[in-house]
Amino acid sequence: MQLRTGVGVIKLQVLHGQDPADEHWGCPVREHWGLTCHQQLSLALEDKLAFTITATASYEEASALAQKWGSPVSDSALHALAQRLGARAEARTQAQLKTAPVEHQPERAPTKLAVLMLDGWQVRQRGPGWGKKKTQEARVEWHEWKTGVYYRHEQAGVTAGGRGVLAEKIVIGWQGEPVEFGRRLHWEALRGGLGRAQAKLVVADGAPWIWNVAQDRWAGATEVLDFYHASQHLWDLGRALRADDEAATAQWVEPRRHQLRHGGEQQLLAEIARLRVPRGAAGTVVKREQNYFATHARRVNYQTLQRRGWPIGSGPVESACRQRQCRFKRPGQFWTAKGMRHLSALTEARHNQHWDELWLAG
Repeated sequence: MQLRTGVGVIKLQVLHGQDPADEHWGCPVREHWGLTCHQQLSLALEDKLAFTITATASYEEASALAQKWGSPVSDSALHALAQRLGARAEARTQAQLKTAPVEHQPERAPTKLAVLMLDGWQVRQRGPGWGKKKTQEARVEWHEWKTGVYYRHEQAGVTAGGRGVLAEKIVIGWQGEPVEFGRRLHWEALRGGLGRAQAKLVVADGAPWIWNVAQDRWAGATEVLDFYHASQHLWDLGRALRADDEAATAQWVEPRRHQLRHGGEQQLLAEIARLRVPRGAAGTVVKREQNYFATHARRVNYQTLQRRGWPIGSGPVESACRQRQCRFKRPGQFWTAKGMRHLSALTEARHNQHWDELWLAG
């Protein structure tokens, strides 16, 4: 038997045959080491390569890095490895979701504030017409990849350069129903101490599915509309009212943005509600933005939250989305739903501190 390891290829003389106990055919050494019948990599080397896959931006980069540290392997072999181990990681996640989560650091004091942030971004995938020469079906489709972040507020800090940083966070991704996404994020958050949090805060943009998940999973939590998104909608409203005159728009928007940020949200919301709706396309925008701010009226008390030291922006989840996009939206990439799910599951196993559990289960 040949086996590739971190120190090179080794050749072993091993027994194989039929087990007299249950009459199955196999190789005792392979079964004892947890190797599949055609597996040519040692578990230690698979661990090292899989970690490299999740820490680089492409299979090609992972292959080049493995070559550098003395374990040459093709990018196609790494892809196959990621899919096999990612399927194992996803199966393990599905099994865990059927159990009660156990907090992984119960010795810590309860957090004063548990923060949950949710967002979504579009990923390019192969459609039903992919690979067909003539078809009426879409060859390429775009699907939303939902992303969630959980952290304890005391884990937030600032670098010497003034950039925000989190000492520890949980990141979850899912393509599919928001209910399932919420279940996965909630399970991991409980494992991170959500159950003992003194207060909960949900920060997100205006997507309705996000607030439906929040009500389903964290009813009673304080909800806040990301201030940057609120500002964007003020600018859209200003442009509709000022006929796209940027100077006039800025003169209208900036004082109201300051008012929204510094405790005058009720007066501003009342002003927006009283706006006269013009005719045509501008009127459509004004009406849309009036509905937007009315919908989120209870989520814009920014001064109150900031005085508590609570976040009013969704930077951590925006950053998580960007990091995932740097991996999953590279030039020439067209994913299958299964392929993306498996690589994401493997990445989450590393990022959310399930890596050792995955390998022990292997």
